[in-house]
Amino acid sequence: MSHDCQRLRIDCVEGPEDVKPSFVVTDPADLPAAVPAALREPLTELGVSQRLANPWLWDAITTAILRQGVHPDRGRRLYRTWCSAYGTIVEGPFGPLTLAPDHTRVLDIQMNTFAVAGTRFHYNALTTAAAQYELHHKEWQHLNAAALAAALTNLPHLEPWTARVAAADFTGDFSIYPHDDLAVRSRAADIVATPGPTGKRTPSARCGPAGAVTTGPNCTPSPSPPSPGESTPDDIQDLNVACR
Repeated sequence: MSHDCQRLRIDCVEGPEDVKPSFVVTDPADLPAAVPAALREPLTELGVSQRLANPWLWDAITTAILRQGVHPDRGRRLYRTWCSAYGTIVEGPFGPLTLAPDHTRVLDIQMNTFAVAGTRFHYNALTTAAAQYELHHKEWQHLNAAALAAALTNLPHLEPWTARVAAADFTGDFSIYPHDDLAVRSRAADIVATPGPTGKRTPSARCGPAGAVTTGPNCTPSPSPPSPGESTPDDIQDLNVACR
């Protein structure tokens, strides 16, 4: 993946070039009128953004399951460890990349060896999803976001949050994303800022119920967890786009 000053480009690391997944373009100018100015203005300053929809439904499901019930940082570490332990390694232009193990590989892994990657807690969810993916993935791949989320919600051991996150990641349609998620609200709180003495924005203080955005003399600043979609230098490992 690279940027040529005009757009993001995707090139296969193995095999011939094929049809590439689409980018979801978000323009702050298209935000609904109900968005508060305190949030709209910082987003407008960021400009147009592009997000690559996950081209592999099974990876989207895997990522959402490993993020289920844990802190975003923990979810990222679990994903990388899981891929390194049981996934496929391909050579990229900047070194080896690891892909998540596919659903057939997951079904072959013994329950006691899930602990090697720290994923024993996710055994039931991953194996159940893998078995159902084998039966239904051809149908699921053609569903819209809402229908896909509904189908995944019917799987045992998958929470509605997990189903909606996976569906949004794969389709690129974030209208069904669980926006009440604490990580999302915390990141929104970081974007919404109050003018400081110099006229620049400073992060708002947060107190009260989890995810609430408030200011006042009884509030103290608290660090927010990184969003599931936040990019850091270490996340380059997660941009594993390979052609089969």
